[in-house]
Amino acid sequence: MKSTRLAAALASLLLCSATAFAAPPASSASTGSASDNAQSSETLVQKLMKPMSSTTTGTVTVEGKAISYKAVAGTLVVDGTGSKESTPEVAMSYFAYFKQGADASKRPITFIYNGGPGSSTVWLHMGAWGPKRVVTNDDTHTPAAPYQLVNNDYSLLDASDLVFIDMPGTGFGRLLPQGKDDGERAKDRKQLAKQIWGIDGDAQAFSRFITKFLSTYNRWNSPKYLFGESYGTTRSAVLSYILQTQDNVDLNGVILLSQILDFSTSVDGADMDPGNDLPYALALPTYAATAWYHHKLPKYDGDKLGQLLKDSIAFAKGEYREALFAGSTLSQAKRQEIASKLHDFTGLPVDYLLKADLRVTGGMFEHELQNGADITTGRLDTRFSGPSMDPLGKESDYDPQSAAISSAYVSAFNDYVRSDLKFGEGMKYRPSVYGAEDFDWDFKHKQPGMHFAWPNVNVIRDLAAAMKYNPNLKVMMNGGFYDLATPFYAAVYELEHMPIPESLRKNISYAFYPSGHMVYAHIPSLKKLHDNVAGFINSSNNQNNGNSAK
Repeated sequence: MKSTRLAAALASLLLCSATAFAAPPASSASTGSASDNAQSSETLVQKLMKPMSSTTTGTVTVEGKAISYKAVAGTLVVDGTGSKESTPEVAMSYFAYFKQGADASKRPITFIYNGGPGSSTVWLHMGAWGPKRVVTNDDTHTPAAPYQLVNNDYSLLDASDLVFIDMPGTGFGRLLPQGKDDGERAKDRKQLAKQIWGIDGDAQAFSRFITKFLSTYNRWNSPKYLFGESYGTTRSAVLSYILQTQDNVDLNGVILLSQILDFSTSVDGADMDPGNDLPYALALPTYAATAWYHHKLPKYDGDKLGQLLKDSIAFAKGEYREALFAGSTLSQAKRQEIASKLHDFTGLPVDYLLKADLRVTGGMFEHELQNGADITTGRLDTRFSGPSMDPLGKESDYDPQSAAISSAYVSAFNDYVRSDLKFGEGMKYRPSVYGAEDFDWDFKHKQPGMHFAWPNVNVIRDLAAAMKYNPNLKVMMNGGFYDLATPFYAAVYELEHMPIPESLRKNISYAFYPSGHMVYAHIPSLKKLHDNVAGFINSSNNQNNGNSAK
């Protein structure tokens, strides 16, 4: 039954490859004229010690239907726990959109975040679910400013109220160190950074933000969803367990986009983990789809992507994985045979595959696929390409997709938040926390049932425990065929190995798209993603009328 659902999801994806609002808190809008860099750290911290907000109104047309909304841009202050329960620890920025005229007690609410770890949520806000969407080129570099911001025909506001959350230290939010002088504050900031910037500390901060938001806006009785992208899916697994077991917040659904729950499945730097050959097998279907997209597989020219994916998955699960498992005991004849078949699926030369010992990391593939023309293939979205930084290198030196669209997202958002949402004057919006001198993410994680933190990142048990704790919890996995950051088949493998009873497997659904990591960067895929996610919310919000999003 499970494999039938998976096959149906794959088949449906291939078809699309053809062409009562709650009052905001009583606090003033942010004002100021000094730049963030000109402010002393003490002044900025003091400014953020109290929640700030700005309320505006607008209208978005979603697939032909106009929706009026109220938008709140602001910060919430998250306090510590235990003896520090009344001590502010971090100000987290957020952007909430509430449909006007809806019954808040029944209206679904979705908490949305990107990943990194270390990223703000500017990407999902400006590209996927917000009422405005920035226009970027489909698979080539978007020209420099001015950028175009348009009505988002596929905003998720038709199905749910939306809360975009920036992780601590990003967006307009900051850590809030205490102390009487610079020395005490610097010491406290380091302690806060160590406490919050890690798998467990981050999830705890998000859980406190969400419960405070539910109280601030009186949304405790609303159907609730988590939507995470990339590392945001890692966060969702841990967060769903914390919310339900620690905070007594049962979730209606967890929506995963570009999923990674077990980092040992990542093909990025897989050569640093000799003996673990699983990433190479799980990435092969993405290599194949990418090679097909760039016309490197003459055997599958035309509309044969579906057959290619089926064949590459079968080879990855069978002959290829068996050959990798054999290690140095693999015969020379079999090595040659496997290299030849790998060539048919990857477009890489047989000699190169043999020199690579049949094991090609993500960075190697991105560098080599089009290297004959001095072109590097994208990582987040392998449909993108760009000039190679070093044609003689072993791996790619940058990601052409990130280079192609990042400026458009960040520039458009900085204009939109100040012009439309009337927030952020005199403050700096941080797209990420990268570059902060004390940013050092702690990947150790204490899984449910374990008495110590484990350094190898695997949160599959967290999501499994959340599903067991709440047997009604629904999980939706969304993935792009051209994503080498989190290959879609690795996500399937993770969910298929989740330790849950067979009775709960019906709660997991799959959807696939002819796009990359940021599925929404491809407009036909954004429409399909919207319809799939809206359908998921409408079918799991416990309203029983099939029309509750209204």
